[in-house]
Amino acid sequence: MAKSPANKKTQTPAKGGRPAGLFTWIAVGVVLVIVVGLVVIKMTSGSPASTASKTFQSVDATTMSQLTSVPASVFNTVGVTSPVAPITAPSPLSGQPALVKTVNAKSLPSIVYVGAEYCPYCAAQRWSTIIALSRFGTFSNLGFTQSGAADVYPNTKTFTFRQSSYTSSYLAFTSIETFTNIPDTATNFYYPLQKLTAAQTALLKKYDTMKYIPSFTSTQENGSIPFIDMGNKFLAAGASFTPATLAGLTQGQIASALSDPTNPVTQAIIASANEQSAAFCSLTNNMPAAVCSSAGVQVAKKALKIK
Repeated sequence: MAKSPANKKTQTPAKGGRPAGLFTWIAVGVVLVIVVGLVVIKMTSGSPASTASKTFQSVDATTMSQLTSVPASVFNTVGVTSPVAPITAPSPLSGQPALVKTVNAKSLPSIVYVGAEYCPYCAAQRWSTIIALSRFGTFSNLGFTQSGAADVYPNTKTFTFRQSSYTSSYLAFTSIETFTNIPDTATNFYYPLQKLTAAQTALLKKYDTMKYIPSFTSTQENGSIPFIDMGNKFLAAGASFTPATLAGLTQGQIASALSDPTNPVTQAIIASANEQSAAFCSLTNNMPAAVCSSAGVQVAKKALKIK
């Protein structure tokens, strides 16, 4: 996870931070214990982004198709099973006003994502979040990126929402990538990218806290990213699986394996996507039916105790 003290003007890239959860990574018969750390995003503005930080590489058509058109059989076969990289499910939230957004004169349940390009936990989470949301709508103009080279789990391959758009009849999706993955020597952090609105800042400060996130053990973890508010009905803070799962793999390698339900990386990504899909279905009155009645989502609903 990544954290962000709003009152500090400078912050060094996170090297681990306070543990948010314990994951077990098994590879070549060796069991390695991976502690998922926290990074904190800053809410303050910094130096203007450099020319290098503004470069953008669109996702190619092949990778985009593999990412957003995972076969239904893969979702149903995987379910929520991920023995190599255990999954942290979204946390239920009750008694809060519904978070909605008006799109084309229609009020839709709103999904708000806050992350940063340097953040390795965001890098891992985007994979499953993009796949889950693609079952309810269509992304355009996603870009390739990777997490910070000098951070924990360096150069984790992923995507960026910085120029993307999302169209859906069921859900509204808003993304904020707060910082690039380009170090800024003037601030000893990263160049700023997209700024939170006042409403988004209020959302983050209220819900991305120890009060509402069960895994947080101290107020120092408040403001962790990635943070996802799912209609004020479910919350996620931090990666749902360890970024170590993606170590050494390119976007193309990860995406091309998404059709193989026996692949351990695919299992982690799809298990998380099924759990997010189940949360989204609870917002959409189980629409679209083909997704929300699928075997994989039904298993995820039981895991999340969704009726």
